[in-house]
Amino acid sequence: MKITRIETFDTKYVGFVRITAEDGSIGWGQVSTYNSDITCQVLHRQVARWVLNRDTSDLDDLLDLVTEREHKFPGSYLRRAIAGFDTAVWDLRGRQAGKSVAELLGGTPGPIRAYASSMKRDITPADEADRMKRLRDQHGFDAFKVRAGAEVGRNRDEWPGRTEEIITTMHREMGDTATLLIDANSCYSPERAIEIGRMLEQNGFSHFEEPCPYWELEQTKQVTDTLDIDVTGGEQDCDLTIWKRMIDMRAVDIVQPDILYLGGIARTLRVARMAEAAKLPVTPHCANLSLVTLFTMHLLRAIPNAGKYLEFSIEGADYYPWQDGLFTTDPYRIDDGQAIVTDAPGWGIEVCPDWLARAHYSVSSAEQL
Repeated sequence: MKITRIETFDTKYVGFVRITAEDGSIGWGQVSTYNSDITCQVLHRQVARWVLNRDTSDLDDLLDLVTEREHKFPGSYLRRAIAGFDTAVWDLRGRQAGKSVAELLGGTPGPIRAYASSMKRDITPADEADRMKRLRDQHGFDAFKVRAGAEVGRNRDEWPGRTEEIITTMHREMGDTATLLIDANSCYSPERAIEIGRMLEQNGFSHFEEPCPYWELEQTKQVTDTLDIDVTGGEQDCDLTIWKRMIDMRAVDIVQPDILYLGGIARTLRVARMAEAAKLPVTPHCANLSLVTLFTMHLLRAIPNAGKYLEFSIEGADYYPWQDGLFTTDPYRIDDGQAIVTDAPGWGIEVCPDWLARAHYSVSSAEQL
């Protein structure tokens, strides 16, 4: 099947992609969030000419062709743009076959355990614990992630003592049956990360995310090798050679690719297979309620080394105002702590026409080549 048309609808925060195949069938995907307007320009200028009017049956090879032709641009924007095309191809395939993407990947529709993921550092530990308890009572969450340190903070805390307080507060307030996770977002040196990690172990936490600057794999490995708690990471990494090195050296206990940062489903499957060979679980990063979380739901219902749960952002309009009104129906209901992958074809969603009408529009077509 050849793609003859790529359309994008974007704002600064979100960019949706619609592709049209030679038989007139369509598929919807999404480039990564944040500076999505720039990413859509990259898609049209540096991806479209290599994928339009070419056979998409070997998607891995086609995406490799893009990276080879654009070898002078090995960074994040190209991968974020490729992701928009890749995820639209999977939707098109699902619509054509009458199957969900999870089924195309060898899995099944159904429930998946979610953890309540906080994005906030400006919240007090007491307020954080209170809202987690409300989410537990209202939606049945039994796993919860909070934030440690300051983002890429060079060992600084958001304010003095906040990290120590939130660790002990979450343990005390959520009880021994709750699964507790924490994310340091590249804050710490190995020495400080180990200090924090020991405190986490003493307070029942089971997941310590991105403790050191993510690009310093040796630092992260030092923490992983020292602590008993699972050390996790990988969300920022978009280069498959870095992924191979990270997994080969066992820098982390759990790998966390972001489908849209990495370049789509096909490239994420490659990371998942590398991790499977190393007997490492995959718990992807998906920190907002654009399509990235839905993509992750389908992936986790299909891969054999799926992690214990789905990251599920608990932030609303005060933090992510651009999430509102994206889809005609809400794919993100949580009941009894579970999200649901439906059996609807493709991704099972439609983008809201009103949102599309307000977005910036661009198109590339085979006729323009």
